[in-house]
Amino acid sequence: MLLSLGHVTVLSTDLERTERFYCDLLGLRVGPRPAIRIPGCWLYLGDQPVLHVLARQAAAPSDEAHPVIDHFALDAEDRAGFEHRLQAAGQPFESRRLADSGIWQIFLTDPDGARVELSFAPRPDPAPV
Repeated sequence: MLLSLGHVTVLSTDLERTERFYCDLLGLRVGPRPAIRIPGCWLYLGDQPVLHVLARQAAAPSDEAHPVIDHFALDAEDRAGFEHRLQAAGQPFESRRLADSGIWQIFLTDPDGARVELSFAPRPDPAPV
């Protein structure tokens, strides 16, 4: 039985640039990583290492026929805050609402071409007091 997304691995041609994108722009943080011989980093959401980044030249050839991934989704909140942050950084994105649901999505692309989806579930109405 699957419970949740464990992690996604992306390949990067510039580890520092990728780290800045995911940490400074989206709010992940660098955390502990086992001694793996391929250069890279693990990026955390809370206490979970959700994104593993590996140096592309060490892991696979830089070939357009082998994309880094199609996309991966991160559950998020405060869509307006994210949109403001992305606009302020000059980061292109697409925001849309899924038909027949209250779910909003923001799609953007990381520096190496990986598509990232930020998914915003509808917030329940507060309970009356």
